Amino acid sequence: MKNLLLTLALSVGCISYSAAQVQIDTRPQTSADVGMSPIKQGNWMVGGSVGSLGYSFESKSFNINLSPRAGYFVTDGLAIGAQANLGLRTVDEGDNEWGYGIAPFVRYYFPGGASASGRFFGQGDIGIGGSSAGDNVSLNLGANVGYAHFITQTVALEVMAGYNYSKANIDAANKASGLGVSLGFQVYLPGRR
Repeated sequence: MKNLLLTLALSVGCISYSAAQVQIDTRPQTSADVGMSPIKQGNWMVGGSVGSLGYSFESKSFNINLSPRAGYFVTDGLAIGAQANLGLRTVDEGDNEWGYGIAPFVRYYFPGGASASGRFFGQGDIGIGGSSAGDNVSLNLGANVGYAHFITQTVALEVMAGYNYSKANIDAANKASGLGVSLGFQVYLPGRR
């Protein structure tokens, strides 16, 4: 009887000890279940993107654009804000050209097709810009779609693609349009509730 009680006590003790062991996961976090919390009314978003990174074989030029942005959620899933457009175009046989501009934007996060850790969105912007190549002011328009993947409760990595249009000298016919892709991140800050 003593052997049976001793065996039973040791078995319960071993099972209790093994259940108390905690496994710590040391892998980096790659996604977070956030739902609607980052894109609620009253929240802010701050971040930016790198886009239009490329090389033109025809003109032998390299270009890159940076777009820092900030926005405010006026309602759940709808943010308005402004972004700066900063660009550099290098030419093999010529002067480098710096571009600049500012554009208000509207961004809408689609409820359909979303997951717990990501959201599809659409963004439209209209603004003005210029460059170091001349004193022309251009009208800039953009229509983009993208996906935000939340790696934490407040930080998302984004990819965005869309159509961009620019027209310098509003009364003349100098214009440019094309497709663009950008990569970036956003930090979603909670507002007052």
